[in-house]
Amino acid sequence: MSRRRRRLWIAAAVVVFLAISFELARWLSLENVERSDIVSLLTLEARGDRAAMLADLHDCTPSCMADVRFDASHLHRHGAIEILADQSVTAYALSSASGFTRVAWKTASTQLPVVQCVVVERSGNVISGLTVRLLRVSRPIHPTTADC
Repeated sequence: MSRRRRRLWIAAAVVVFLAISFELARWLSLENVERSDIVSLLTLEARGDRAAMLADLHDCTPSCMADVRFDASHLHRHGAIEILADQSVTAYALSSASGFTRVAWKTASTQLPVVQCVVVERSGNVISGLTVRLLRVSRPIHPTTADC
């Protein structure tokens, strides 16, 4: 094999490797996007900012709006929120998916955690890119026995 042909093969392999690495990094970073969006929503909830919560939720139904009103008025907390645990059904989905993310959170001013479910929708695919949308946040659920 000639030196020129070998260099072309190496260059092609490097381009393929970089393309795969880029797509993999984009896919893995989606977990951070979902978590960041949920933290933002829960921060608004802890501040009692109902209007901003509704702006963050896509296609919020009347029952969703009722839950937002309840959450904003009953879950008002002081201080920054801290995520204690989260379990996402849509984690590492390669294509469109939707499901619940169970989140336990608290603030420095509270002892007991609040556990809620957030409905998350991912659309797209690994090649063209995935997007995350939050659709609904539940009222608090029992921390040890209730599932989403």
